Amino acid sequence: MRALPRFTQYPLTVFTGKPLAGQSALSWWTPGFHLVSAVLSMAAGLVVSCVGLSLSGAWLLLLLPGWAVTLHGMRNLRMMIYHQCAHRNMYRRQTLDAVIGRATSSLLIIQNFARYRREHVSDHHAAHHMTLRDPTVQAFLVSLGLRPGMTRRQMWHRVLGKLFSPWFHLNFAVARARSFWHASAVSEKVTSVALYGTATAVTVWTGTWHFLLVAWLLPLIVLFQLSNTLRLCVKHTFPAPGLEVRRGKEYFGSLTNAIFIGEAAPSPGLPFLRRTAAWTAWTARMLFVHAPSRYLVLTGDTVVHDFHHRYPSTPRWANYIFEREADDAAGSPGWPAYKHAWGLVAAINLVFDSLSVADPEEFSIDRLREVSKRELFAAFDD
Repeated sequence: MRALPRFTQYPLTVFTGKPLAGQSALSWWTPGFHLVSAVLSMAAGLVVSCVGLSLSGAWLLLLLPGWAVTLHGMRNLRMMIYHQCAHRNMYRRQTLDAVIGRATSSLLIIQNFARYRREHVSDHHAAHHMTLRDPTVQAFLVSLGLRPGMTRRQMWHRVLGKLFSPWFHLNFAVARARSFWHASAVSEKVTSVALYGTATAVTVWTGTWHFLLVAWLLPLIVLFQLSNTLRLCVKHTFPAPGLEVRRGKEYFGSLTNAIFIGEAAPSPGLPFLRRTAAWTAWTARMLFVHAPSRYLVLTGDTVVHDFHHRYPSTPRWANYIFEREADDAAGSPGWPAYKHAWGLVAAINLVFDSLSVADPEEFSIDRLREVSKRELFAAFDD
């Protein structure tokens, strides 16, 4: 993409997740920036959707960008802010991070903060990473119904069927509510009841209940869960069968890839007509395939999740794209070489292929009760 004008290169870096060699970091990317931008995104999307509903008619088309901006804020709040709070790494102040984490779970109705933090740190990181105790593995086996031995085509068919299944979304929503409410802090329960109780009362009293339903609850439930499911499918590859060594940086570093978004720009040396057609097709794919993947699914630092698994407590997490690039350029001391895929579909295929050849005995759903006391409904959380 170097053929594009220089002023586009920083936006392309944020878009793709891959900086140009030697490109300087963005100094204004701080924890506070990511938190404020996530909140403002949700607020802006909500306003746009409400304007469309108020004006009705052709203005209802505003629901599309409204939902997208709202969902983007929600997913950044969940996948970046909530995640870093769970690692006590958002502001690196335990009490403040816990307050932000509990407020987030109360707003988004996701697994309560204390339990998420405990299970994420103990079962997703460290020795249990990508074992039956890992919530990510449980989500594949329980929530998506994927198994070793299935073909890539079968897995795609299964996942797409669930994405369009009302029953799947209903179960997912119920599981989210249960995993939030079960053993959550009193402050989380009170905050959530106050938020949604007040919103419901006001909208019913004013006759604007459909604003709450369409502008907020639809992206919170259905769209959030669509994004969640697709994101789950690219998080980590499954370990190859027969591996004798299941520890160390070489092993754990091999289970996570970066997912860069986009594709090479057409060659400037093409004849005029072919060049015009190639640029038209490239632009269409960037706008209608890659942009939704980045903005709605692989939000925030999820494009370089491999960097997080190598350095989960780094205070420089907020500049994630550039920190990973710097570590890669330095040879990632002590770790294996970084790996990546270009595009959401290619990244999902990589994960599906790894599960297809994974050990069916090691990843048998029948063994879940032996190794994990985690309720199966909690497996819906990412």
